[in-house]
Amino acid sequence: MNHLNWQDKKTIKKVTCIHTDAEKYIVNRALTAGSTYEVKNETEEFYFVVDNSGKVSGFYKDYFKEA
Repeated sequence: MNHLNWQDKKTIKKVTCIHTDAEKYIVNRALTAGSTYEVKNETEEFYFVVDNSGKVSGFYKDYFKEA
């Protein structure tokens, strides 16, 4: 149940959002293009970042570039 304490977990790295143009989901409510976010966990396909709401959420890596 690692996901229960991601909020308090050490930041792995920082990434910058490059766009919020999602095909399926509404992303622009949680991310802002040009903003930098803390990565708390990473998989092959997703970054789990602290988003604009202050919670940890998972997003496809194609929304970001490494800061």
